[in-house]
Amino acid sequence: MENKEFINPIDPDKITENPHSLEYAHHAGSALIKPEDQGKLKGRALEAMDHQTDMQLNQIYEQMQLLAEQAKKLNARKQVSEFIYQAEMRFEPFINHTYHLYQRDNKAFVLSLVGPDQWGRTKKNFEFIASVKLLADHTWDILSQNPEFQF
Repeated sequence: MENKEFINPIDPDKITENPHSLEYAHHAGSALIKPEDQGKLKGRALEAMDHQTDMQLNQIYEQMQLLAEQAKKLNARKQVSEFIYQAEMRFEPFINHTYHLYQRDNKAFVLSLVGPDQWGRTKKNFEFIASVKLLADHTWDILSQNPEFQF
């Protein structure tokens, strides 16, 4: 047996030392490699990205609107509270209790335990302004208000 030099019958231009770097299948059992339309891939990716980011931006915008509304309500409660704390109080108000704000004939404001429909036959010499509730943060929440009066 003589050692003959092996001569490959395949054209050397059609073989490679690194078949994994080829753009196509290098034998019949290889996985099918189809070139993808890069424009289509990028278009779908951009469309999905636009949809997702728009959804997230809308959620953030809704949250911002909610926070802005809460800030407005808190600021209004603060203004009402400052107004009420300037009124005459002859008792210590308790948290989560309802009180009633009146304006006397001399234009002074007074906070009372007696509601507008609880006076009975007593002649009152003041006008109902609002029914208010003391909250845990010591701000006042307006439960009902005389529509002719603005804080």
